Amino acid sequence: MGPLKGIKIIEFAGIGPGPFCGMALADLGADVITVNRATEKGRHNKYDIHNRSKKTLTADLKNQQAKDEILKLISKCDGLIEGFRPGVMESLGLGPDICLKVNPRLVYGRMTGWGQDGPLSKTAGHDINYIALTGALNAMGRKESSPNPPLNLIGDYGGGGMHLALGMVSALIHQLKTGEGQVVDSAMIDGTSMLMSFFYSFEQMNLWEDKRDSNFLDGAAHFYDTYRCADNKFLAIGSIEPDFYSILLEKLDIKDEIFQNQLDKKLWPKLKKKIAEVIILKDRDDWEKIFENTDGCVTPVLSISEAPKHQHNINRNTFIALDGVLQPSPSPRFSKTKLNIKHNANEKGFDNNSIIEEFDLDPDAFN
Repeated sequence: MGPLKGIKIIEFAGIGPGPFCGMALADLGADVITVNRATEKGRHNKYDIHNRSKKTLTADLKNQQAKDEILKLISKCDGLIEGFRPGVMESLGLGPDICLKVNPRLVYGRMTGWGQDGPLSKTAGHDINYIALTGALNAMGRKESSPNPPLNLIGDYGGGGMHLALGMVSALIHQLKTGEGQVVDSAMIDGTSMLMSFFYSFEQMNLWEDKRDSNFLDGAAHFYDTYRCADNKFLAIGSIEPDFYSILLEKLDIKDEIFQNQLDKKLWPKLKKKIAEVIILKDRDDWEKIFENTDGCVTPVLSISEAPKHQHNINRNTFIALDGVLQPSPSPRFSKTKLNIKHNANEKGFDNNSIIEEFDLDPDAFN
């Protein structure tokens, strides 16, 4: 099932963006084998969504016999994912040069924060550090506050794991056309910078003020922000276009002539104050009903526990419960190839025997 059915990927276990990339490829139908440390054999966390639909193998990569068998496995796979600091895979004897020698068709995916080269490439970092150097972090938050970390969605996942997944699929297409493998260097700082392209365009067209809470998409505008309701829950408003903006004013019963000056930034604080005074008068769910089936671009701000229960998400099966684990469904959707979750995360080493048999490996190397 899935458009990547038949593609075999070996993933060296890590945390965050690397496993997310492997999950995305497994969701798309690829057979993903995660290599875990031998000392982790038997450990299990079925709620680890990143490891759903993957097979798991445990091996001691410092043992030459095990390493030789892993290279044999790599020789029979289409792709590889690793998320260590630059030089670590080389020190293990599993760097790109060696792996591409045993398998010239291999797509060798590398996930790092800073990239394989550059002054910071050897140093540690986290999502917050990578997005700080791209202009993304400084753009988020209120004027009077410090920049707000947007969870680790931008660097780790958007600019990292999803960026690598796109690179892997692109290189796999190249592989199918030419028979050639190659290295995919996915750095979160590069991927995040790419995500910021829209705002770099605006800044150079003098349509973006380079400070927080000063632009129409960063919370400064009265028609693009969140507002507190009577029940202390929040409403999200994104009524940018004139037609949508007029629906917003109609449903809020705001008739003040000053609101017709939608794009006058000098008026935004005053207009925002008026909208806040209106929205605080009703509960969030009441506002949702008022804007239901309209193009006002107004929605409730849902919590993680609320989102799977929203009717739109229910109708689209956006979330799925599998063996007691609630999780986002695979995405995107395809007209000819149906995506499915094969199983929740298995205990580490669960598939040792089947992988050894399938790829004709030496069982003694994994004992």
